[in-house]
Amino acid sequence: MSTEQEQAELKARKEAEKDALYAMDISGVEWHSAPGGPEDEKVEIAYLDGGAVAMRNSKEPETVLRYTEAEWRAFVLGARDGEFDLR
Repeated sequence: MSTEQEQAELKARKEAEKDALYAMDISGVEWHSAPGGPEDEKVEIAYLDGGAVAMRNSKEPETVLRYTEAEWRAFVLGARDGEFDLR
């Protein structure tokens, strides 16, 4: 199999995984956030099946981003390494 074919198959698998993730019913998930009052704006996350994670802003709960296990792991590791530190 050529490198182009492998890349196309990998892209198709990632797209299918993302489609399945966004098709998942998350209406009953438990949202977690840092402590604070109900008036505080916070990032909330929910752990989904297969190691995936959903993330939303507490002030805009209808907008939910979803990350595969690999995407979330890369983000967490990057955050631990300081990639997102404010300068």
